[in-house]
Parts: sequence; structure tokens; C-alpha cells
Amino acid sequence: MKLWEKSVQVTDEIDRFTVGHDRELDLYLAPYDVLGSMAHVTMLHSIGLIADNELQPLLSELKKIYQLAREGKFVIEDGIEDVHSQVELMLTRSLGDMGKKIHSGRSRNDQVLVDLKLFTREKLREVAEAVRQLFTELQKQSERYKSVLMPGYTHLQVAMPSSFGLWFGAYAESLTDDMLFLEAAYRLTNRNPLGSAAGYGSSFPLNRQMTTDLLGFDSMDYNVVYAQMGRGKMERNVAYALASVAGTVAKLAFDACMFNSQNFAFIKLPDECTTGSSIMPHKKNPDVFELIRARMNRLQALPQEMILIMNNLPCGYFRDLQELKEAFLPAFDRLIDCLHMTTYIIERIKVNEHILDDKRYDAMFSVEEVNRLASSGVPFRDAYKKVGLEIEAGQFTPDKNIHHTHEGSIGNLCTERIAALMDTIWQKFQFEKVDAAVDALLAKA
Repeated sequence: MKLWEKSVQVTDEIDRFTVGHDRELDLYLAPYDVLGSMAHVTMLHSIGLIADNELQPLLSELKKIYQLAREGKFVIEDGIEDVHSQVELMLTRSLGDMGKKIHSGRSRNDQVLVDLKLFTREKLREVAEAVRQLFTELQKQSERYKSVLMPGYTHLQVAMPSSFGLWFGAYAESLTDDMLFLEAAYRLTNRNPLGSAAGYGSSFPLNRQMTTDLLGFDSMDYNVVYAQMGRGKMERNVAYALASVAGTVAKLAFDACMFNSQNFAFIKLPDECTTGSSIMPHKKNPDVFELIRARMNRLQALPQEMILIMNNLPCGYFRDLQELKEAFLPAFDRLIDCLHMTTYIIERIKVNEHILDDKRYDAMFSVEEVNRLASSGVPFRDAYKKVGLEIEAGQFTPDKNIHHTHEGSIGNLCTERIAALMDTIWQKFQFEKVDAAVDALLAKA
């Protein structure tokens, strides 16, 4: 069944090629397609296109389909082109001709737009929640090990004293900045395209503000041409936000793999979180972090994939945009899975509290000695030269009792301030507003 078919049917080969993986991918969108339809028919009733005795049966049947989709029982049948066709078919089977009325005033173009917006809005929330969980665990570890020193590196050369408090805390604060990108992506996503139809509006007196309110959107994409131009733009900008998170997690995974190796031995992954070798009985491989690193690096390519699909298209709808789904829709679950796994391992990681017993790290205290001399009145350049000559002569004896006090340093991690930043960003999402709107819409059935 195709909503657009009249007297001529396309060949099986054309059908196979043009539909592609839409049937499978549209299962991601099924519950959101139903929510959009519930808002749309409520609005159609308000302007007289759905009769009083038709609204409640339509909403009740749509709610049943929504529950099927949420339970993973929604199926797009063989021969049915997409999720929109399947929902309309199910309504028509149950309710007859009134099921055919729900498409008045909209196109599959704005229908898939609203589906994608609702899907992305919910998935961004899941990503944000997973980021916050990892952030919380990193902050806990930062406080737990704030007094345990470790080498800091530049050019992969031992440089200056750092601490596990700083290391864990650095990734926590990085996630705070990533959350800013997620919040911006959420704001861009949370605008209603419904009513733009095929990209040029409708002669029906649609009440677009009503569907905006019913679906909990912040506002609408006002210009109907721009609403269609937003397809691809939303995916690209959301992909940048996902890639920002992925970049932080990939870097953390690299550090964990390196610091877990015997050459560093700064941290130890629990044995039950490592894998072995088929030939070397001593091996305990950090496969989890290696896979996280690879998957997060792949995810950082997502914005470029979005750009390359849609950057040379003029305004209006084109079937090219279908290709966005294949890369975009599964990306959220991939990121969320890696965030959860990273949180799981970070919670169980063991820290080497005796790294600095090894004399190879003595030189990292050279700057501390230079600063002590400078504080006592020795010109900085003279102090630098003195300490440098002692190191060259093998006569440098480090004082490992360091005292850093400024904001963000070893002795003043500013953990609470970073947490406050995260909380401020979190409040801006206003997830409760969306929850209230969706709950109210479902309660109408």
C-alpha cells in the first residue's frame, strides 16, 4: 500500500530501491508518528475537519497503536511503504472511512519532520541523562582520589605534578561543556514543523499553535519553507552535539587504555572487565575502552556524513534526505550504550596510589623548586637555570610536598562549582514541560 498510488504501480525493483531500509528505520519513529497524529487530529477537530463523534474513537485507537509501538510490538507489514502508511491502514481497518481523514492538512514531509523532532527530542534527553550519570561518577572519583598525585604530561613527556582528582575532574568539566551543545541541540530540535505540509503550507485554516502546545514544543518553525529546509540541518547540528560528547569519551578511553598498560600502571581495570588472549595466558586486555574509543571516533564523523548528504540541496524536499535516517537514528543508542559502559567501568576502576615512588618521575617537581626559589627572591630565570643544571648533573632532589591553592588546581578542584554549572545547564532543558504536554495528550484518549 502506498498513500500516493493511483492507477499505476511502480515495479518491484523501483520499490525495493526507493524504499530502501525505511521500513526497518521507521520503527524508531512509530510512537512519535502516533503522537504527532494525535495532536493533528485534535487540531483538525477544532477547525471542523473531524466531527465531534469521530475525535474520541480516533484518539483511542491511536493510543492503542502508541502502546503497541512503546512495547515493541508495532510492525510495518509487507507491502506497506512506511510508518505513516501503516498507522493510517490500522486506523482505517478499525474505524473505516474516518481513518482516512487524518491526513488532511499535512504531507508525509511535515509528518516525518515532526516524527524526527519528537524522536530526537526524547533521545537527546536520554543522552543528557547518561552524560549526567557519567559526570556524577567522574566527580565522585575526582573527590575520592584528589590527594593522589600522578604525572602530568606534555608531548607525552613527564611534565608537572597532576592528580587523579584533576584527571577525573577534567573529564567531568568537559562533559559540562558538552552538555551546552546538547542543550542547544535540544532547543533547535524542540520547534514544531507540523502544518508546513509539503513545504508550502495548506489552504485549510490550520491552528499550528495548538499542535505546538499539544506536543510540548517551545515554539514552531514558523516559515513553512524553512520548516522543510530544517530537515538535515537539525540532524547535522544534533550530530555536532553528539560528536562533542563522543570526543570527550574517546579521549577518556584512550587515557584509560594507556594508563592501564604495564608501562604506565597508573590505573587497573577490574579483572572481570577485561578480556584475554587465546595464546598469551597473562593478557588482560582493555577491550571495553578500545571499543568505546573506536565507536566514539566513528560517531565524531557523523556531522560530516550529514553535511555531505544535504549540503548541496536547494530548498524543498528531496529523496536524498531519506539517507540521513540510516546514520542518524541508530547513533543515539550507540552513544548512550558507550556512556553507560564508561560509567560502569569508571565506578570500578582502581587507582595506583604509589606512582611517585618511582624515581623516573622526580623531575616533574622541577617547576615546584623553581617557583620556591622565585618566591624567596631569586629571579625566575636564574632559578630556572639553577634547577636545570642540578637535573643535568643528577643532583636534583625533589620536594614532593606541593601546595597549590588557586581555583582549579590540585589543591582546589572547584568540584562544587563545576557541579553548579552542570545543574544550571540541566535546568534549561525543562524536560518536565514536555512530560506534562505528552501526558495530557495521551490522557485525551
